[in-house]
Amino acid sequence: MSKTASFKPIRKAVFPVAGLGTRFLPATKSIPKEMLPVVDKPILQYAVEEAKKAGIEHFVFVTGRGKTVIEDHFDIAYELEQTLEQRQKTDVLDRLRSDLPEAGQISYTRQQSPLGLGHAVWCARDIIGNEPFALLLPDMLMKSDTPCLKNMMDLYAEKGGNIISVEECAPEDASKYGIVQFETESDGAMKITDMVEKPAPGTAPSNFFINGRYILQPEVFDLLGEKKRGAGNEIQITDAMLRLIKDQEFHAVTFTGQTFDCGSRLGFLQANLAYSLDDSDLRPQIQKMLENLNDENQPQKRHAAAS
Repeated sequence: MSKTASFKPIRKAVFPVAGLGTRFLPATKSIPKEMLPVVDKPILQYAVEEAKKAGIEHFVFVTGRGKTVIEDHFDIAYELEQTLEQRQKTDVLDRLRSDLPEAGQISYTRQQSPLGLGHAVWCARDIIGNEPFALLLPDMLMKSDTPCLKNMMDLYAEKGGNIISVEECAPEDASKYGIVQFETESDGAMKITDMVEKPAPGTAPSNFFINGRYILQPEVFDLLGEKKRGAGNEIQITDAMLRLIKDQEFHAVTFTGQTFDCGSRLGFLQANLAYSLDDSDLRPQIQKMLENLNDENQPQKRHAAAS
């Protein structure tokens, strides 16, 4: 494919945020898991900022019951802004305002039944229309100097088609993930030829796993609309991509930053620690806290302190 080719721009991004967050109960009984904070920002806001930096103009949230706080977060809070103005907290006020998308840049649709990720994406079909779009799983927090989606957009500008973000895992861990099979093209690009969901140990075609960022062509909606059930008796996006790959090209971008699975308690805690250490005000305190914890967990030091 010529690097001078012109492809339809990626203007819209879908964020599936209808999950129940059962692994974080009781915290998520009243707070959507996507709104749990990593340091001082909700998990979801990190994904929105990543999309914004990549040039996304329209943000589509697929929500469910009890998720109205997401709409409130991405709206103007008049009373709060007035209070901040009165107290002359202009730096905080400016930050709040800069975080807000422009009027008309956000759409919401509901996934009434928990029928899987593929079904959640399908719920956004009328908002996306006949355009290629980005799909970001907010649980997967991607930390890097250049946003993951930006690198994907750059490759899309060269290759078109469908782009998937992947990263390497230890070969012995490949059975835990969705793994891609690929061939290297003459220009070094990775062309995906197959995908395998959680392959049996020792059978994985590679050790590159899909990590939650996609650029997809709108034809995927037709396949998802057939509502064929896959793993877990749910409509899976991977199944639709496996069918689409027969007719359209798929390429991979290798993500080399840090990925935190904030859908798990451990990943959520790791993300908070990593982003805290990036904060110049918090870093010394966090480092001291970790040193103290390490000292307390060493029996010899505890014994010396006691004596």
